[in-house]
Amino acid sequence: MGLIFLIIFIILVLLLEKIMDKLLGVKVKGKISETSGKNINRWGRAIILVIFLCCIPFGINEDGSLSKWYFMLSGTSFLGFQAILEWKYLKDSKQYISTLIFMIIFVVLIYNIEKFIRIIGLKQSM
Repeated sequence: MGLIFLIIFIILVLLLEKIMDKLLGVKVKGKISETSGKNINRWGRAIILVIFLCCIPFGINEDGSLSKWYFMLSGTSFLGFQAILEWKYLKDSKQYISTLIFMIIFVVLIYNIEKFIRIIGLKQSM
């Protein structure tokens, strides 16, 4: 049941991305790695990754209360950094708006993860 839900969720996210790009008029003309922000992107992602990997022992606990906030902060950091770079280096594209919308969806999903797990029946009591 869980694997089927995960596959359906991934398909829905990909469809949502296509629909949002079409509604926003996003035309992918390039990637950040093809602009002058390539090194900033690489270094920024590496720094964020190292910070969050070092914080895993403090951010993950057994009952999951702190884990939710850890994943929300890490996702917001990665997607927020990505949106800032897209806004700065991909001037002709509205790709950053799509990234910000996905960041909001990610935060809402992680914040309500217990409810989603209960709804799909992966865990009976939470």
